[in-house]
Amino acid sequence: MADETRVPTPKTTPKTTPKTTTEATTKTATETTTPPATATTTSADVARLAGVSRATVSFVLNDTQGHRVSEATRARVLDAARRLGYVPHAAARSLRAGRSNLVLMPSSVSAIGRLVSDWVDDLHGELDRHGYTAVLHAGRFDDPVDAARAWAELRPAGVVALDGDRFPPRAAELLRRAGVRGLLAFAAHPVEGVHTVGFDHAHIGATAAEHLIARGRTRIGVVVPQERGLGTLARPRLAGAESVVARHMATVTPLELAYTRASATELARRWRSLGLDAVFAYNDEYATLLLHAFRAEGVVVPDEVAVVGSDDLVLSAFQQPALTSVRLELPSPARIADCLHELISTGTAPDLPPVEAVLVPRETS
Repeated sequence: MADETRVPTPKTTPKTTPKTTTEATTKTATETTTPPATATTTSADVARLAGVSRATVSFVLNDTQGHRVSEATRARVLDAARRLGYVPHAAARSLRAGRSNLVLMPSSVSAIGRLVSDWVDDLHGELDRHGYTAVLHAGRFDDPVDAARAWAELRPAGVVALDGDRFPPRAAELLRRAGVRGLLAFAAHPVEGVHTVGFDHAHIGATAAEHLIARGRTRIGVVVPQERGLGTLARPRLAGAESVVARHMATVTPLELAYTRASATELARRWRSLGLDAVFAYNDEYATLLLHAFRAEGVVVPDEVAVVGSDDLVLSAFQQPALTSVRLELPSPARIADCLHELISTGTAPDLPPVEAVLVPRETS
């Protein structure tokens, strides 16, 4: 096969100074297997060591479809690349393809909570199955269009935004003009030009408030985390709770809380002065923090205060008392990865089911 043709060994003129067989063998092996220490290893070095053409190296390392390369040749190329420490040049590959194999996700997703963080980890693996590399983008931008412009500079294959309500049509258009076909966002309402998966955080707060009111609680505190990046999610959850109490003889009080022992202790110490009989604690992590602070300060759960979290983490059921939570039923990472791959490949993909909020009642309420 043409792409597996061995590179002919160049003829050399014998040196005037004779060398022993051992010296000649050692020099040949060194020159053939290792480029100079100061040089950058290239695909030509890999091709030389493997005894194949540079085209074959490209086919193997980029896993190019439509080019048949024998398993023996593939193994030889991979071994040569490993021995030389060579990896393909992502920028050059992106230039040839018109896009990279990157899927960008805003770095704020890491602050959403353990449930979504674990889900994102699984999504990374599913995207890898399709040949994509998921990258958390660390840039923080007040203007989502500025964020989209920064993403577009990297020419990613796709963008997955978990806070898609901040993803305006202008940002989507900018990314599309840059050749980004895989735009997927989780948002409360459809986003023009973006494949949207329904994720209404207001419904989470409403689900918690409806449960607490059904249990006879009428003075509900709602935790608003002070940590950066969570406000865009906490405010809709607060609004959802407020929309429910507006239809009942009940009230909602926002409660700012940092994810620290000191902040939780301070809130627990003044709890009785607030006159509240329930709290929706944003998620299970903040709820667990409050449970321990309440216990330390002698505030009895659920007699004095009912507590509801969100995410239904495994440890929620093991709390004392067991924590009531709102379970989020997310589409599986495999379905999201398949959908994104189809968007990148064809420009279209079938709709996915929205994220559902399901109350899981336990002892804290």
